[in-house]
Amino acid sequence: MRHLPGAGLGSGYSISVGWNDETGFSGFWCRSDLTEQRQTFGEKVPPPFSCRAAAYTPDMLRIIDYGSGNLRSVQKAFERHGVTAEITSDPNCVAESDRLVLPGVGAFSDAMAALRERGLVEPIQGHIYADRPFLGICMGLQLLFETGWEGGRHDGLGVFAGDVTRFNCSDDLKVPHMGWNQVRWREGSHVSQVICEDIQQPDFFYFVHSYCVQPSDPSVVVAETDYGGMFCSGVARGRLLATQFHPEKSQSIGMRLLKYFIEHV
Repeated sequence: MRHLPGAGLGSGYSISVGWNDETGFSGFWCRSDLTEQRQTFGEKVPPPFSCRAAAYTPDMLRIIDYGSGNLRSVQKAFERHGVTAEITSDPNCVAESDRLVLPGVGAFSDAMAALRERGLVEPIQGHIYADRPFLGICMGLQLLFETGWEGGRHDGLGVFAGDVTRFNCSDDLKVPHMGWNQVRWREGSHVSQVICEDIQQPDFFYFVHSYCVQPSDPSVVVAETDYGGMFCSGVARGRLLATQFHPEKSQSIGMRLLKYFIEHV
């Protein structure tokens, strides 16, 4: 077994890789060494994460089904690009996937409860911490954060520090934020550089949501949108991309974004 401190996962994380001299790669373990961080930052630091991945399946794209949203529309959008996308709620299939897509709509607490009931939390976290390609859509963006505040305080997946809060708009703006709105990609990151080569800056995408994410780390924000003030409409880190808008509902511009995820993430 080979131990890889850091391994590109960010502060506090490490990977141990199982290796068989005859068969090669046999699995990985991702864990968080947070004792020192807890001494410095207190119990706000997330608890240690531990997950052993199943066999690696190259080029397998799977869409996570936890009972939320029209997954067939997401699947059809990938099929238009010639990509086979399997819909699954099996945690073993999720752990084996090369590429994951986490869509969804609805309430933050209900979505997290559904992921826990199906045993999907650790496979999703393991996939992300191993830096495999991941796309979050709408609720799939919000669930990546530490805390959601819809109907009380609820823990999320904790991939990103920050909160998910309701829009605080003036009376002339309706909530939910629904329909087409402009997305402005932030300059400087790889995702924005590649996307802006193929997508006009800014351009219109389709939104349906009442809550928005507030990342603690502004460096993860790659897209912003104005609705009574600027809010984060996209984040990226490593091989993870997540958007508040729905690319599968955003016609040709959304198809180009999915093409970016297929070819560049």
